[in-house]
Amino acid sequence: MSLGVEFIKDFALAFIPLFVAMDPVGILPIYMAMTRSMGAIEKRHVLLYSLITASAITIVFLLVGKAVFLLLGITIADFQIAGGLVLLSIAISDIVQTARGVQEPVPSTGIGIVPIGTPIIAGPAVLTTLIMQNDLFGFTVTATALLANLLLVWIVFTWSDTIVRILGENGARGVSKVISLLLAAIAVMMIRRGIEGLFG
Repeated sequence: MSLGVEFIKDFALAFIPLFVAMDPVGILPIYMAMTRSMGAIEKRHVLLYSLITASAITIVFLLVGKAVFLLLGITIADFQIAGGLVLLSIAISDIVQTARGVQEPVPSTGIGIVPIGTPIIAGPAVLTTLIMQNDLFGFTVTATALLANLLLVWIVFTWSDTIVRILGENGARGVSKVISLLLAAIAVMMIRRGIEGLFG
């Protein structure tokens, strides 16, 4: 298999779990609710701040996350199990809720940093998945998949009015539930791999 084909295959395998963890369609209603009272310029500022924040946090975590593990004596298997449990709890919580908790809009572009940039975009599910993908596919593939997902978030948020008009708010939430189910399956896979790693 050529290097190009191998890279595309690994990219796809790294991209999909990150897409599921980031859930751009699922977090769209939250973004819409928080920016509902803002004008076009303010929305652009919020989007810019949120993507800069999410990019900085995820890239730094991708670079130093494993070093932190070594410092603390945490193995990949340990993190796979712990991360899988975290992802599973997030997925179950989202599936059983009738709707996502949405705070009232705050008339400040600072919401682009917190909570939209983190923890909504760059949340624990994304950070956990990054460590796993980096271990499986390496930095280059994982970073490329991460940047592709951040680009997708930018596209979804930029076209948010059109997407919500097509799907409807309930439709967007329905897509989110399906994505959460996939996330639960990935979480179980991570726990299984972690247990296999612990016991050889």
